[in-house]
This record gives sequence, C-alpha cells and structure tokens, in this order.
Amino acid sequence: MIKRIVKMRFREDAVQTFIGEVFEESKDAIRAFPGCQHMELLQHTQSNTTLFTLSIWDDEAALDRYRNSPLFKQTWARTKALFEDRAEAWSVEVLDVPKP
Repeated sequence: MIKRIVKMRFREDAVQTFIGEVFEESKDAIRAFPGCQHMELLQHTQSNTTLFTLSIWDDEAALDRYRNSPLFKQTWARTKALFEDRAEAWSVEVLDVPKP
C-alpha cells in the first residue's frame, strides 16, 4: 500500500471552479478506479488557495495505471489549467501506525 499526497496551489479565482466542477465531476470515478482504496480533498488551514489530495493505492503499479489512464489525463489537464504554481507530489509508504 502507498499513500499519494499532491499539493496544488490554485489561482484565487479558480479554487471554486476546481472544487465545484473538476473535483466534483471526477471524484467518484477516481475513487472507483481499480487499486484506489481511498481519496480525499484537503484545504490548507491558512491558505484557501492551497489544496491537497491524499489517496491510498494498492501499490505503485495501481497508481501508475491511474496516471496513464484517460481519466487522469483529462482531469489533470483541467486541473493544471487552474494552477497558480506547479504542483508537488509525493508517494509514501506507511512505516508505523498506532495500534488500536
């Protein structure tokens, strides 16, 4: 399992377009994509133009299949057009979690 964190800085006039149109229209398909276990949208507490996606994938291969899919290419093209700055992304593995 891997977690993917993507940090995106949007133009101020584009935040609601991303949330209300691009994300809203694609979130169910992304969450249903084979290998995606979870995906959520987060907003920075001190900058409403900085958003993050946090997703959990079965493995790097599942993430790569998504990244090479028409769904990703279409969604990313629409998203990228709204950016103020270049996105940053990290794939991480969980090393330790608290016991229940």
